[in-house]
Amino acid sequence: MAKKLGLVVMMLMVAATMLLAGCGGKKEEKKAEAPKDGKKIVVYTSMKEVLIKGIVDGFKKANPGIEVDYQSAGAGKLMAKIAAERQSGKILADVIWTSEVPDFYKMKKEGILATYKSPVFKEVLNPFEDYDGSFTAARLGTLGIIINTDKVKTAPTQWSDLKKPEFKNGFAVANPALSGTAYMSIALLTKQFGPDFFKELKANGARVGKGSGQVIDDTASGELTACLGVDYITNAKIAKGAHLQMCYPPELIMVPSPVAIFKDSKQMDAAQKFVDYLLGAEAQQMVANQGTIPVREDVKIDPKFGLVSPKVAIEKGIKVNYLDIIDSKEKIVKDFTELMQVKK
Repeated sequence: MAKKLGLVVMMLMVAATMLLAGCGGKKEEKKAEAPKDGKKIVVYTSMKEVLIKGIVDGFKKANPGIEVDYQSAGAGKLMAKIAAERQSGKILADVIWTSEVPDFYKMKKEGILATYKSPVFKEVLNPFEDYDGSFTAARLGTLGIIINTDKVKTAPTQWSDLKKPEFKNGFAVANPALSGTAYMSIALLTKQFGPDFFKELKANGARVGKGSGQVIDDTASGELTACLGVDYITNAKIAKGAHLQMCYPPELIMVPSPVAIFKDSKQMDAAQKFVDYLLGAEAQQMVANQGTIPVREDVKIDPKFGLVSPKVAIEKGIKVNYLDIIDSKEKIVKDFTELMQVKK
């Protein structure tokens, strides 16, 4: 009897052990969590919220162990912030992505950018003949004449059309001191048509707005007849019902938006992963979906945007030696500001 009782107790103990082991196995099937000490990078960008948020969300999904903070502002404000941070001894950002190309040449010259040639680079189109990995184009923005279709019945086909009576007192350009794309556009148009081009527009009542978004808003509202505007901001307004049309004269204004990593970044590996993702097909499709030109030919651009391909944008864009306009930036902005009588 004692032997039988001992055997029963032993069998119960074995069964209990197996049951506990089975329960423990189920607990181990929980999904792995991101490490609490995961990496975090900071991105400074002039891209609009709708674009940068989608890209950051996509990157975080693809890289669950890396957090991303970003600050979106005009290129001028970001460069002022970086200058102040350098004075205090530390740049807080790891990555910068804006549309003011001369700033990147200046930062390269000052030695604050890391050299990084992404393995994805071979898959993208490069508008920089002197590319060395200090920065890489991650978007090919275009600017054209944006018209209010309720006020302009015949779309302009030439930049000189802006001197016509139908645009008198109704055309504006964003402030080049605040907008990188505006500054580049002014520099390119001045190079292409000479210093008298904007004098003639001023004589026809042209004026200066604030940011790139505001002049397009003012055109959509009817306060302006037309403006010099960026593709993706314009296309976003059109998608929401704005009575706007983007007109491209033959002399195409194409402004690359470079991305770069700061040399003193403490998260170099994570920053490089962000650049890789930004140049990849997923992020570049997001760029194209916002109505601007990606740097990849294998990304689909919706025909409704009326954009040229990346290859054509590079081929037809007004050619410029960026090194030539670095030293002249302050003079270009000063001369334009005085000409247009911009209030400070």
